[in-house]
Amino acid sequence: MASAPAGYNYAKGSGIESFPAAVVFAVIYAFLLVFFLFRSFTRPTFVFFIVAFFCLLRFTGFIIRALLAKVPADGENVNLFIAYEVIYNTGFFGIMYSTYTLILDRVAFAKNPPRGPIYFILKRRFLFRLALSAAVSTGITGSIQMLLGTQQSTISTGETLRKVAIYIFLVCTILVFLQAFILARVEFSEGGYRSATRSAGGKYGIYLLIIIALLLVAREAFFAATISNPTAQDNEHLWYPLAALTELLAVGIFAVPGLVPARSEIPQDSEWA
Repeated sequence: MASAPAGYNYAKGSGIESFPAAVVFAVIYAFLLVFFLFRSFTRPTFVFFIVAFFCLLRFTGFIIRALLAKVPADGENVNLFIAYEVIYNTGFFGIMYSTYTLILDRVAFAKNPPRGPIYFILKRRFLFRLALSAAVSTGITGSIQMLLGTQQSTISTGETLRKVAIYIFLVCTILVFLQAFILARVEFSEGGYRSATRSAGGKYGIYLLIIIALLLVAREAFFAATISNPTAQDNEHLWYPLAALTELLAVGIFAVPGLVPARSEIPQDSEWA
């Protein structure tokens, strides 16, 4: 933002107004953080650890969002606002990579896992992490340039970088959705992971994973659809149900018993493990 006037409220300028909503989400994520930390120790798995990390970032982010909405001095603090942007952008990495990892972990139980050039690319965890990291770093850089840029060219570059980040995330969510259908085909044709307990996650796991993937696609589709309309994108009447709530519902599904296999259960000889 070129030469913001003295006393400019960055929070209100970005549509951050609801203090109660931010507090409610912070409280919910606090409970989820405790739950997934507990599960990380009682049922060790990389998925639960990353989901707990995501909950920590979202809890911190919503605490900052509440301060930005409630305290005028905080809303005018550009450094605090940048901290919020960094934490929020980084957080989506966690839920995306958790979903991706869970799908690969469950495909590893297949006796005849899918093969071919497309599958070879989809199971490359390094490539997926690289794409997510690129989206996060690009989005953060774009946000900072838009906020601190003093020339229109810098601000325009920031806007472009944010759009690039959104499109990368959208492609990643579509890939995750595609992987969920690959897993569905595998589990329907030859079975797959089944929890030792007769739980909802063990019985309906593939359907739950498809729902998670759909929620993530819906979240990113909202940002892509409003990419040229920042006012609509920042509107809390749209942002909370289409961005914040979709994430919350997705992470809540990870808590379903029997959905996530423990690391000790995953066949280590599988090329998908």
